[in-house]
Amino acid sequence: MLGAGGHAKVLLSLAQGAGLNVRGVCDPALAQQEKSEWRGIKVLGGDDVLDDFDPTAVGLINGIGQLVGSLGRRRIFERLVAKGFRFPVLVHPSAWVDASAVLHEGVQVMAGAVIQPDTEIGSNSIINTRASVDHDCCIGAHVHIAPGATLCGCVRVDDSAFIASGATVIQGRSVGEGAVVGAGSVLVRDLGARLIFLGSAALKKAEFSK
Repeated sequence: MLGAGGHAKVLLSLAQGAGLNVRGVCDPALAQQEKSEWRGIKVLGGDDVLDDFDPTAVGLINGIGQLVGSLGRRRIFERLVAKGFRFPVLVHPSAWVDASAVLHEGVQVMAGAVIQPDTEIGSNSIINTRASVDHDCCIGAHVHIAPGATLCGCVRVDDSAFIASGATVIQGRSVGEGAVVGAGSVLVRDLGARLIFLGSAALKKAEFSK
């Protein structure tokens, strides 16, 4: 396990619930405090302790969370992959992932999440608690779909974008690289790269006849 923050706690629970043997945690703060144990697993040391491991003999769990504008999670993933380490796909036992969905290296699917047919999720992306990703969506690498967010069918989300808690992206829309859809927002049009969308775009367009 890399990191010992809130996201790491959730991942440890996921991994243990899935029957995985988590050998220990690497975290500079815990190492500096000379902690020997964290949540029942061994503190191995800081990030430098990974130099003592054979990259082909262990799998890593990226417990670094992803907030808006944060690149730490992406950087540590890319650095360690370049050294030969691998990151397994993690899916909570209570999540639903259709058999036709494609999950690339290091994808993390949390409790209650739904991933529907013919969706593709890029490397190191997070589909967080109770998020819903419908059919034929294409999600890039290093993306965070936060708790309770909803992507309707055929949505495209490019690398490093952030769909915040409770946000909805309607069918067929795209979210550009590094863009942010704010919490509770409803995105009804395409959003360009590195732009931030906040709020609802609901407008009166017509009335039903009696």
